[in-house]
Amino acid sequence: MKLVKISSRISTNLLSRRQALKLGTRAIATLAMLLLAKFQVLSYLIYPFTDVALAKTKINRTFRVSGKSSLKKRAKAKGLMYGAFPQVGSDVFDRDPKWKSIFVRECATLVAGCYWDQTRPSSTTFDFQEVDRIVKFAASNRMLVRGHPLVWHLATANWMKDTINKQNATQILTDHIQTVVKRYVGKIQSWDVVNEAIDVKDGRSDGLKNISWLEFLGPDYIDLSFQIAARVDPKALLIYNEQNLEYDEVHQRATLKLLQQLKSKGTPVHALGIQSHLRGHRQDFNPIKFRKFLRKVANLGLKILITELDVVDQELPIDVSNRDRTIAATYEDYLNVVLSEKAVIGVTSWGLSDRYTWLNEYLPRPDRSPSRPLPFDRDMQPKLAWNAIARAFDRAPKR
Repeated sequence: MKLVKISSRISTNLLSRRQALKLGTRAIATLAMLLLAKFQVLSYLIYPFTDVALAKTKINRTFRVSGKSSLKKRAKAKGLMYGAFPQVGSDVFDRDPKWKSIFVRECATLVAGCYWDQTRPSSTTFDFQEVDRIVKFAASNRMLVRGHPLVWHLATANWMKDTINKQNATQILTDHIQTVVKRYVGKIQSWDVVNEAIDVKDGRSDGLKNISWLEFLGPDYIDLSFQIAARVDPKALLIYNEQNLEYDEVHQRATLKLLQQLKSKGTPVHALGIQSHLRGHRQDFNPIKFRKFLRKVANLGLKILITELDVVDQELPIDVSNRDRTIAATYEDYLNVVLSEKAVIGVTSWGLSDRYTWLNEYLPRPDRSPSRPLPFDRDMQPKLAWNAIARAFDRAPKR
């Protein structure tokens, strides 16, 4: 009803009273529907002028796309980079040639997981086998690589808890970042240097999360991490990566505050990574406010990357057809807003096929049915989610 009233007001404003009487109510209604259709199309491109409810007209979309170009080609046409994270070890990746071929066809970038518990089994040893195999695969297929992450409180090795203290924290952090980044100079194009440093619920005035690095080094551990990475590889794109930004304005404000502080002290941070684990059941995404948040980040002179995109279907209905349509619409509504900001230079899916998704383990559905959060299904067939991403790239303004 609300949409009908909006369209009626638009149509009436475009007609004089005499013209309206001549056309009659039926003609006005027809014109109203035509205008509404145009208004919906324009809403994908000019989100600041839309109502939040308009972005939730999900079920009746057809998700038609033109042509058969891959996602990476559609993104490249607009000056964007599209890529994905395998989410599994290189041994599984190597055993699934069909999946690998989809990565090569669809992705310009590939994420290499450089977690501490994987790359540094002890305080004195490093293990780069996993990362080396991903980097080699990417190079052989002319793909760029994003390294994720150099510092993250949840990706810790067992030895760290009993070894790191205030006296040696600076040295251990420095040695780690120097060693990892140096190995991949010229091979890894961008780094998530610090991941998820904010948690306003911890009650600090600066919004930072209470973690060991903060305890031992204070807030400057973030600046230190970026400074080290920049010295080792001056050409790499250095990213601060954060979660919970899509729906939480408090988290947005804390993130902006941190970025402003880093920029003011000359920290070599080049971009904000927005994880974007979207929730398919939520109706509270505010496109106007989020667009303003993106503009504020861009005004700091930072680029923006969508770094971990998927749609959590934990609370969506079990019916696959309706679920897939809702997931696709969630992708499209979000990307239409995000890509309208020209500071956004890349989109990375957190996985590519439903066969391999972290959600089945960490956010499983109550009915235990497999999650369907990604562009390709378990059989490596494209879903409506693929169409939605493709349409968003096609509609995006060129960088």
